[in-house]
Amino acid sequence: MSEVRVNLEAGTHDDQDGPSSDPVQSPRSEASSSDPQGLLCAGHPTSADVSSSPSPEASGLLSLPWEMVTHIASHLPAQCVITVLPKVCHALGNVGKDSTAWQLRARRLIGSRAGFPVGPREDFDWPSACLEMEQLITCWTGQGHLVARQTQEEEEERGQVGQQQGAGQDGEPGAGWQEDGRENEVEGVGVVAQEVAYDVDEGMEVAMEGEDGEIQPIVGADQLAGLREALEERLEDDAAALMEDERDHRMVHDADEGQDGAPNLQEQVADPRNLGNGGQAAMEQRQPPRSPSPPPALECMTLPSGHIAQVNSVLLVGGEGRVCATGSRDWNVKLWDLQAGSNGTLLHTLGGQGDFSTHRGWVWCLASQGSLLASGGFDSTVRLWDLQAGGAERGLIRAGAAVLCLSCQTDVLLSGTFDKRINMYDTRAAEPLVKSLRLHGNAVMCLAADDKYIISGSKDCTVAVYDRRAGKGLKKLRLSSYLLSMSYSGSEVWAGDNSGMLHSFSMQAGSLKTPSQFDVGHTALVTGIHRSPGSLYTCSSDRTVKVHIPCAPPRTLCTLHHQAAVNGLSVDAGILAVASGDVRVEIWRPRK
Repeated sequence: MSEVRVNLEAGTHDDQDGPSSDPVQSPRSEASSSDPQGLLCAGHPTSADVSSSPSPEASGLLSLPWEMVTHIASHLPAQCVITVLPKVCHALGNVGKDSTAWQLRARRLIGSRAGFPVGPREDFDWPSACLEMEQLITCWTGQGHLVARQTQEEEEERGQVGQQQGAGQDGEPGAGWQEDGRENEVEGVGVVAQEVAYDVDEGMEVAMEGEDGEIQPIVGADQLAGLREALEERLEDDAAALMEDERDHRMVHDADEGQDGAPNLQEQVADPRNLGNGGQAAMEQRQPPRSPSPPPALECMTLPSGHIAQVNSVLLVGGEGRVCATGSRDWNVKLWDLQAGSNGTLLHTLGGQGDFSTHRGWVWCLASQGSLLASGGFDSTVRLWDLQAGGAERGLIRAGAAVLCLSCQTDVLLSGTFDKRINMYDTRAAEPLVKSLRLHGNAVMCLAADDKYIISGSKDCTVAVYDRRAGKGLKKLRLSSYLLSMSYSGSEVWAGDNSGMLHSFSMQAGSLKTPSQFDVGHTALVTGIHRSPGSLYTCSSDRTVKVHIPCAPPRTLCTLHHQAAVNGLSVDAGILAVASGDVRVEIWRPRK
């Protein structure tokens, strides 16, 4: 028991204001090779070697009052409390069964002012919620600042390259735009998609910074001459400031260090002729060295450009985020292996024999259950695919109108259509349509379901609840805006509307409790949302993806900025897939 007590007591030195610095990695990194499930820490005795209850002569940790033991355990990572302590001894295993301890842990993670959970507290999974929140905080806190810094560095590098091209050549605007081969991708996409694509590529032109901080493209030789003059003036000002700094530096440090190489550096920077050739090296020399930073908890990869139009829908399938399905305005659905290669590998482009595309119109939505993948499109069809058979075609359902949303359950497939209907299908039957519901007065934009209820949102600004067992509508709420995306799990429903607001509903006895509305910073359509007991992800056409803790109000941990509107997201096992309007799909996953 001595070794166990030492390791457990070490956890009491963690910061009491938050979780352990790495709640995800620490239990796994210590896993024994003989324990494939990672339940035992290396060097820990098994339950057979430790008595199942503390003996009367217990010393160390187990000799403390129980309240103190639970307090110490509250500062261990949730992963350790859930998977490791039960294997140590029976007494410590009871720590993970204390609901009050988990609620106190959640309160410490969220803060005392936020309400959690938003829905009913009965039967709420506190351990899973705390585990997810700790992983979310570890992975995403500060990730947005890291991405913003990397983006800024890339923009600075592109700006320096553009300045050199403008000084050495005739400043041809758009020269950098064609190097990436993006011009071919824009063709045939449509007016809206082309506008988005052009917005993405504006920054690739030779540009200068105006007085108001905006980037202004260079179009003529006169502006190029003005650019050179402005750069020379700025360079002289910078050189003067640099020399002043060097004089101060020599006054603080000894003469040898202050004089070593400084005159040469000043001469190089002060001479405008160094701008074209030696100026680059001089500018790099005067930049202060960056201190090394720890590697981020997440890695981001971009799937190869397999689509030629906007990706409207993305879905992680296959369990543990192994496979990603993407649906695009190029009429195709593609399957990607995320575990092969550094950027994933294309597995299949779905389609029947002799078909030149998956659908005959835009692919708008995806849903899956087990080995079944369903895709819905503007060609008024729902197409079924077998994931276990390599994406083989499994069936075709004619919906009668454009399919805007799908939900796959174990016994039924639901579709929401442009003609105001919710259709229920049995995918095993020769005639799959079971029932067609008309609960709204306009197009059905989003829906979610479980084995008891169907919840749907429409462009008529209403939310409807349908009881599957009783076969009747239960309640209908009217909002000031219409919902575009929805996530339903447990007893909580989270949805995003067309104005950028989030709405939270709690289900109690088949009735929607009065909804709460939250402003998390989105300024346009909330196109995707995913909620679990301890995490909340949202994306918007305002070009952002946000990661939150699902409390009231939501606590935003990170904001990712994109160059085009974000059309959808999918989350599975801590992996985030994001579909954007610039024909890209990004995958964020924990770094191995």
